[in-house]
Amino acid sequence: MRPTERSFARRIDLTSLQLFVAVCELGSIGRAAEREFIAASAVSKRLSDLETTLETPLLYRHTRGVDLTPAGQSLLHHARSVLFSLEKMQAELSEYADGVRGHVRIHANISAIVQFLPEDLGAFSAGHPQVKIDLEEHLSTEILRAVQEGAADLGICHAGDGAAAHGLQALAYRSDELVLIVPRGHALAREHRIAFEDTLEFDHVGLHTNSSIYRATREAAAAAGRAIRLRIHVTSLDAMCRMIHNGLGIGVMPRRAFELMHGVGDLESVPLADAWARREIRLVARDFSTLPLTARLLVDHLRERAEAAAPPAAQAAPNKITA
Repeated sequence: MRPTERSFARRIDLTSLQLFVAVCELGSIGRAAEREFIAASAVSKRLSDLETTLETPLLYRHTRGVDLTPAGQSLLHHARSVLFSLEKMQAELSEYADGVRGHVRIHANISAIVQFLPEDLGAFSAGHPQVKIDLEEHLSTEILRAVQEGAADLGICHAGDGAAAHGLQALAYRSDELVLIVPRGHALAREHRIAFEDTLEFDHVGLHTNSSIYRATREAAAAAGRAIRLRIHVTSLDAMCRMIHNGLGIGVMPRRAFELMHGVGDLESVPLADAWARREIRLVARDFSTLPLTARLLVDHLRERAEAAAPPAAQAAPNKITA
């Protein structure tokens, strides 16, 4: 932070920001003073001081109340963001006072969340009940950006070459296999294995356009010099199954995710012969060695769970990263 920025931060008063937001929300200095249990003259003085500090008018004052100037509209946006961050900080720090001894923020893609994380995170939480885990679902590209920017401690996604491109570290976690999902009795249901190119004469149900599965199928179709006959986009795997069950097309999803969706529809899976259908899900961080201890414990736990679930021929000694 430059000296001028430090000086600006010192001159901004949080109470004044709170009062400014209250005035904006209520449209009146008097009503804001009543709500905040402070004299209207004191509110007016704080707002005047804030305008002096920022060297610009923030409010148009008139007999009916106040309106925001363009500068005031900008300050309202930033003030709300600052106050929200403070509330979030207070909530998180209060958890430590209540006995929560760690907090790990995870962004993961839908494949990892549906197939592996419920059991793996459940087992970790059972052994570490005082560690809070915040899990959010995002697309793989969004996950890499969130980890790079510090919005997430740990990413779990199909990183490919994207992790290195974002300056991130990646560790092996799980493998998954994409399969073709068709209604029972469909012409392709008799196949023991099929190339994706041979499915392109049929209508498809696809995931959202930025998903790794949709991008992989689109690239495979383009490599074959053809296009996917896309009937509809959906945002979840269970929605895809329901659409396929009701005759809107065929689709591609992870094999284990399909096996976990009991009773979603009268469907069958057909393995894909394409090499891209076998994918690696990786753990991603800016630097695993500098993660907080609780996050490193979670990373070791996830890798040990993956190691235990892997076929014997694929097992190798886990690469622990604890301090």
